[in-house]
Amino acid sequence: MHHSSNLRGIVFMVLAGGTFVANDSFMKLVLADTPPMQVLLMRGMAATLWCLPLVFILGYGRDIHRVFNPWVLLRAAFEILAVTSFILALNHMPIGDITAIFQISPLFVVIGVSLIWGEKIGPIRTALIALGLTGALLVAQPGSTSASPYAAFGFLTAIGSALRDLAGRKVPHGIPGIVVALTTIIAVMAVAGLSTVSFETWVPPSNANILKMLAAGLFLVGGHTFVFLAFRFAKAAAVAPFYYTFTLWAMLSGLVVFGDIPNWLSIIGIVFILGSGLASVALDQRTKNKGRIAPAL
Repeated sequence: MHHSSNLRGIVFMVLAGGTFVANDSFMKLVLADTPPMQVLLMRGMAATLWCLPLVFILGYGRDIHRVFNPWVLLRAAFEILAVTSFILALNHMPIGDITAIFQISPLFVVIGVSLIWGEKIGPIRTALIALGLTGALLVAQPGSTSASPYAAFGFLTAIGSALRDLAGRKVPHGIPGIVVALTTIIAVMAVAGLSTVSFETWVPPSNANILKMLAAGLFLVGGHTFVFLAFRFAKAAAVAPFYYTFTLWAMLSGLVVFGDIPNWLSIIGIVFILGSGLASVALDQRTKNKGRIAPAL
């Protein structure tokens, strides 16, 4: 893999973080006067309008039927847990805080791999997981006057995302990523529609909110596309550390768009999360570079 290809992959991953956070920011703006499940439904409708034509433009129309693959559906089910938890937290918490908590998801993936497939974690990896979880607790600050009970949904988001990624490992490689993304979008939209009809009072959207949801849907599809391109152009090890730019984008959005200023405990927690994640990526790379099965670290 050439250096220029890795550089393009890194650029795409950084852009993915920005577009996903832009999607979240537009949703948070609409949440100011719209129930959360209705927002998810509207975002899903907008994303489908963008994503479905893209599937056919890219020549994957013949693969549409593969949305019914059991692993694709299971992955979508876990995404429903993650996204619904995220929207409930986003409705009540600063975007930077909820995104930081969500970033411990890869650490939960490591735990899941150990529990399900018996892979050894080792003391160094265990310490990094503990550091990341400590950081998440510092961001959530349970028991303090500034704590939000909705931080629990941030942890559910991370757990749901980890389960989604574990299920995603079993999705057949022949199924295009954009088809998997479309399945997820439609599944989340369907559950959000049932939820808003059952538990919420519909709020007629303003023209401004419709435009924001169209933008959110576009950014959502763009984020999935940029992640796909990042891993197509570059080695996973090259782009993985830049997954954590999501938190930096979210902090920037929180400050500029919503005027959120994290307290010093949250800042320390975010540093812990970023540090544990980046160290975990570096540890993976060191193990792979040895070219053999390394002893538990």
